[in-house]
Amino acid sequence: MREYNAAQCAAALQAQNNILILTHRNPDGDTLGCAFALLRALLSGGKTARVACSDEIPQKYAYMWAGISVSDFTPDYIVAVDIADEKLFGEPLYTGYRGRVDLCIDHHLSNTRYGDRLFLRECAATCELVYEVLAASHAEITKEIADCLYTGLSTDTGCFRYSNTTPHTYRLAADLLEAGADAAEINRVMFETKTRTYLKLEELVLNNLQMYFDGKCAVVTVTKEMFRQSGSNESECDGIASLSRRIEGVTVGVTLREREDGTFKVSLRTYAPVDAAKICGKMGGGGHARAAGCELSVDNFETEKQRLLEIIREELESI
Repeated sequence: MREYNAAQCAAALQAQNNILILTHRNPDGDTLGCAFALLRALLSGGKTARVACSDEIPQKYAYMWAGISVSDFTPDYIVAVDIADEKLFGEPLYTGYRGRVDLCIDHHLSNTRYGDRLFLRECAATCELVYEVLAASHAEITKEIADCLYTGLSTDTGCFRYSNTTPHTYRLAADLLEAGADAAEINRVMFETKTRTYLKLEELVLNNLQMYFDGKCAVVTVTKEMFRQSGSNESECDGIASLSRRIEGVTVGVTLREREDGTFKVSLRTYAPVDAAKICGKMGGGGHARAAGCELSVDNFETEKQRLLEIIREELESI
């Protein structure tokens, strides 16, 4: 593995063709914003490229790929964006491309350094790094590219409310607005518009809320049965992870989401000084200081849940 900067990434992409861009499973605005901004820039430069995701991409992101024709080709160069670990590819991408990533662009310090080349820096969103790569490539930041990149910035910062937002993030957002990004519409779709099925799911989730450690930790669980009852699905879960942390007095919010195979994805959201990445790291996961994740197995769910709660208790008692 060799570490790259933006200029080296730009040069590498310029020298390649038939480029496959991988996003992580359960895709969010940052991984998709990175992928489709990069895709549009590559296509405008005459490259053959496409984006791949193991899961269905929610329709609310459809503006990112509007007008793009999908090409079918055998990839010669593989890029992963906003993916800290190959396991996050999901199937079938994990089986198909494990050990084959040529370039990884990421902002998670927990990155397992799986790619041959890595452009890594902690920042608000990986879209910040992709913007630097496009700037180094002298690519035109069209309105469509600006919309993609702005989506990544906005969603990964909670519409610029989270502590990961920096002066640089605001300056980049301003640049993207000047390039034509429709911030008002993107923010409306991402943060204000909820489907009826999501609202029913949220009701079911909040009804099983559990509080621990004198109200400092809140846990919500999303089960397959809740998806069935509400008519919702995993694509509508973006807003669920932040629900528990909104409660007054809560420092650690935990969301346990059951997958089709029975495993549980853990999403941890914290307020300073509790380090979410440290907690999830002890469970084999990782992420950022305020937002991180890990997994709980099917067979030992209750045991692993209690272990997670014990780690959280220790962290809370240490501050």
